Amino acid sequence: MRINQLFMTTSNSNPLITDQEIYGKLTAIFHEIFEDRTIVLRPETSEADIAGWDSFSNAALIAAIEKEFAIKFRTAELQELHDVSSFAEMIRAKLQRLA
Repeated sequence: MRINQLFMTTSNSNPLITDQEIYGKLTAIFHEIFEDRTIVLRPETSEADIAGWDSFSNAALIAAIEKEFAIKFRTAELQELHDVSSFAEMIRAKLQRLA
């Protein structure tokens, strides 16, 4: 399945970031946090799929994602992050609000 371009646009309809770019950045973050370059992220990838994804690594993931995308998650939002697609959707929504 090919990742489609993100629907986030400016008034002139130019995309600001694509799903592919979001997943690429997330993949780099996961590789760094888990020190495993073999991780391949899919939308359904969750804690159960990655060895070592626990509360401590999750905190590191959140911090790295916030820094990379220049966003902040609210505490209540963290409870909604169950898999990679939920991370991507939340990132997309936050970036869209910043645009």
